[in-house]
Amino acid sequence: MQLHGIHHLTAVTSNAQANYRFYTEVLGLRLVKKTVNQDDTTAYHLFYADGEATPGTDLTFFEWPVPRERRGTNAITRTGMRVSGRASLEFWLARFEALGVAHGAIAEIDGRLTLPFEDHEGQRFALVDDGGAGAAFPWAKSPVPAEHQIRGLGPIEMSVPDLTHSDRFLRLVYDMRAERTYTREDGITVHVYVMGEGGPAAELHVAVEPHLAPARQGAGSVHHVAFRARDDAEYAYWIDRYEALGLRSSGPVDRFYFKSLYIREPNGILFEIATDGPGFATDETKEAMGTSLSLPPFLEHRRVEIEAGLTPLAP
Repeated sequence: MQLHGIHHLTAVTSNAQANYRFYTEVLGLRLVKKTVNQDDTTAYHLFYADGEATPGTDLTFFEWPVPRERRGTNAITRTGMRVSGRASLEFWLARFEALGVAHGAIAEIDGRLTLPFEDHEGQRFALVDDGGAGAAFPWAKSPVPAEHQIRGLGPIEMSVPDLTHSDRFLRLVYDMRAERTYTREDGITVHVYVMGEGGPAAELHVAVEPHLAPARQGAGSVHHVAFRARDDAEYAYWIDRYEALGLRSSGPVDRFYFKSLYIREPNGILFEIATDGPGFATDETKEAMGTSLSLPPFLEHRRVEIEAGLTPLAP
């Protein structure tokens, strides 16, 4: 059984208010769910996505009062965000320059036009031209014109000091295909692993960097990446597969908006398998998503306590 691509990526911020401003006002994403970390209810968990909160478009953040990350290996190091065409990349280049966003130049990387940039905390991204393949669901209230809006996530880049065990995990556990390699501008070899039907929304790029010290997680780092299982039947398959292979995982976790299954690959990077449904419209209408604090039923009785500990996102 194949995984179907990137489901979401979760990162760390130390300031939810500044995070909200950047991702909605600068990147033009929609806040589709304002909730809390279910394992640490003192922390916001913010979900940004396209206009319909489509699986594969979710970029999410935990807010923790932590220092900046120490960059290194054994970590997810750059998140791809898909746009359509050179004109969109040129639009974003001009927007970043006007708004003072740190960025590189438009260049061809692995056969695709790419524009690297960072947010205000050093979170590393790259806008990637996906050729306009597949459906797109722009957000009507975005400050970014519909034709230039971010279409979804992918590819995701991670760094390991040694490829051997990660390669075995990706191929033999997840049945990803080791499709190709390319050399970055800095001379580092990157190995491309592909899921499902492939394409940038279904790729994991693994850079081999033995010269780097291990990363230390903090603001500006990635916490985990999640891969798509379409439904409960596929989700059950992956639970059984981990057990059959004798792999230690979280076991099934119901996040209310989707079901989760966590595991660390051999270099310590946290992976999740997440179901497409039931989705973020489970407890809000699609029109109202993200406008108020949402809590899963098992936390609802603590709403007053939880809300009292959170800082409003906007004045």
